[in-house]
Parts: sequence; structure tokens; C-alpha cells
Amino acid sequence: METKIKICGITNIDDALEAVSYGADALGFVFYEKSPRYIEVKRAKEIISKLPPFTTAVGVFVNETYKNIEKIIDACSIRVIQLHGDEEKDFCSKFKVRVIKAIRVKDESSLKMMKGYKVAAFLLDNYSQKLPGGTGKSFDWDLAIRAKKYGDIILAGGLNPENVSEAISKVRPYGVDVSSGVESRPGKKDYKKMRRFIEAVKEL
Repeated sequence: METKIKICGITNIDDALEAVSYGADALGFVFYEKSPRYIEVKRAKEIISKLPPFTTAVGVFVNETYKNIEKIIDACSIRVIQLHGDEEKDFCSKFKVRVIKAIRVKDESSLKMMKGYKVAAFLLDNYSQKLPGGTGKSFDWDLAIRAKKYGDIILAGGLNPENVSEAISKVRPYGVDVSSGVESRPGKKDYKKMRRFIEAVKEL
């Protein structure tokens, strides 16, 4: 099956439409105010309303309340959310939309956290004590292979046009997720990098 591609940290319509034109399957919108890729609800709604019908908009949240997430889901017509904080298993099961649970991978013990979650997929990112995501650093991909026993895996953390082919060949994930690896600066995509990244995935 073809590896799915998510371009995360979208903050403007030009980057969104460019990513779609290259073949991105999903776009990530970060509703976490401390992130340099944070987007306001009103702006996200405008961008999402202009996306083609088969492009998935993913709302990214970090330790947000159920009420606020539901409010943003409804306002922006979001059908998939990514929970990137310390959300418990029961919390992830509450939503009417599909849920991706992010797991920050430090070592083998990080994988045990995945057990018992009833979610559509897991996004595996590099562990950082300071940041919940978007570190631009990779982790041991052997751990990602072992994590597949818990469900579909979306590989993130330090991916870029140069290493994504190797990552997919080794891990065989359901999807890949990139943010800083295709940026000219936080929140602004580099179109050449983004195109090369998507082409590298689709050539496999």
C-alpha cells in the first residue's frame, strides 16, 4: 500500500495548496499556542474550506480540553485529530472523529504506553523534554518497527527529503509526517524541499 503523506504545521493557504498539488494526503493544523506553527481557528477554517474534497485536514492539539477540541472540530469541519500531549486512553476514546495519538519515543519503555489505546493510528515522534513535537530530530527506527504491533504507525521526527526513502524502506509505516524538514523557517514551507520529500515517498 502506498505510504500516506502528512505535511504538518500549515499556517497559510499558499503552502496548503502547494502541498496538495505535489500529492500530500493530509495537512496538519497546530492549535497549540506555544508552537511556532500555531494557527488561529478562524484562519484554519478559511484554509480548510478551500482544500480539495479528498485532502484530510488534521487538527493537532496538546493537552487541550475536550470542550475546546470539540468546538474547533465543529468550527473547522475537521474529521481527524492528533493528540500530542499526555492524553489518557479514555480521553482519546471520547471523540466522534478519528484520533491519532502521538507517542514521543525515548526508548523501549515508550512503546509500552501504546498498549490499550483505541485510536486510528499512532504517530511516533522523537522524545524531547522541552518540546511536545516539531523537534526536527529522529529516533531509533528499530523501535518504530516494534511499535507496529500496537496498530498503524505514522513515522515522524527528523524526516526530510534525504532520509525519508530509507525510513520507509526500513519501517514500512502506514504514513509519514513532516514539518520542520520541509521548512524555510518555522511555519513557512520550502516548496523545493516539500516537492522533493513527496516525490521521494511516491517513487518507492
